Amino acid sequence: MIRLTWVQPEDLVGHELRQAAEDGRGTLPEVAAVAGRWHAAGGHDAPPRAGASPGPAPEGLRTLAGELLDELAAIPSPLPEPSELGEIVASCPGWPVSRPRARQVRPEPARVRGAWWGRAAGCLLGKPVEKIPREGIRAIAEATGNWPIRGWFTAKGLPREIAERWPWNRRSAATSLAENIDGVPEDDDLNYALLALTVLERHGRDFTTEDVARTWLDALPAGRVFTAERAAYRNLLAGLEPPATAVHRNPFREWIGALIRADVYGWANPGDPATAAAWAWRDARLSHTANGIYGAMFAAAMCAQALVAGDVDEVIEAGLSVVPPGSRLADAVRQAVADAAAERDVERVADRLYVRHGQLHWVHTVNNAALLAAALVHGAGDFAATVGAAVAGGWDTDSAAATAGSIAGALAGGVPERWTTRDRLASSLPGFDGVSIESLAARTLALSEGDRR
Repeated sequence: MIRLTWVQPEDLVGHELRQAAEDGRGTLPEVAAVAGRWHAAGGHDAPPRAGASPGPAPEGLRTLAGELLDELAAIPSPLPEPSELGEIVASCPGWPVSRPRARQVRPEPARVRGAWWGRAAGCLLGKPVEKIPREGIRAIAEATGNWPIRGWFTAKGLPREIAERWPWNRRSAATSLAENIDGVPEDDDLNYALLALTVLERHGRDFTTEDVARTWLDALPAGRVFTAERAAYRNLLAGLEPPATAVHRNPFREWIGALIRADVYGWANPGDPATAAAWAWRDARLSHTANGIYGAMFAAAMCAQALVAGDVDEVIEAGLSVVPPGSRLADAVRQAVADAAAERDVERVADRLYVRHGQLHWVHTVNNAALLAAALVHGAGDFAATVGAAVAGGWDTDSAAATAGSIAGALAGGVPERWTTRDRLASSLPGFDGVSIESLAARTLALSEGDRR
């Protein structure tokens, strides 16, 4: 029997109950009643990392799971975390003013190239240790003379007992260790940047969420989407329209997927975080709500500002300006920034992040956005220190480091040569396999210049 991850109803209820606990519904009696019925029938809690239970559901459990998911979906969150753009803007007192096209800043080409190379390098650094917890990442790095992390991971010199206790990500180790890197391997963190580029090249600045959905169906293999994106993809195939695609049986709607799709919307709007955030919202609402959307807007705004900014503080300020200040994400980022500014030992900063957010899934938006902000502050423009801190944090290692690398690379106007590879990016998207990073940067620069009349 095929056990599809992230979509079987019996595997979603536990995740939805955990989502309810995070968004303020967990103490409501109707949620407690659902949890009681689920556990009494033999239903399981959300697994900490896996996307599917190991075997088929007992008789009747899948039907009950569907009913309970629909009941939970009808219970609104009491938190002041809107998902509609107008309400988000209204809740942000410091929402930035959009630049007219004729006055938009022209970015330095080196900064756009630095953003692309930085995203690729950060993603590549985090790939082999994805799903390995902090202690394992540190053990591997220390055993190979790479702590603090300042270069690619390697299996050379790694003691057998450490390799067995903390096995590499099996899909990535063959293409993302220092001894076998030959170009940039495929990754969803890079595929989504290519998709955003496709959306803008096909549909222009007035693209819609529906355009994003059609591009997914046209170009994105269903097997290369995960968590919220897989739920949204399933919902599209079932005939649902956005924004219903983001909420129907999708307990992953506040996870990191929308954040990793946002960089290009920033790069196409240099110095204009408001427009970048609004574009990221159009994309994110296909699969995410509330903090899942805020993460995308936060990343896009930072990427827009990173192309023109002088320092990290300016970039993070731009990111926070488009996030509702009373949201969980804004609070987590503010605390992470304060911690990283006051404490130079990034491991102690990470300890504090785990105290506050350790209960969240390792690919949730809130904890990873906080880690991203802390890594940027800690790195203070140093590329290796920035991406190294994002990976050492041990949550979504390739995603957090990809966005951190994107911003650090843009700020510096490039990445150090030792963080580049053969200029070839692998992808399962039609027309992109083997594309060069330099050509992607040129196409992105053309988007940002566009028609300024």
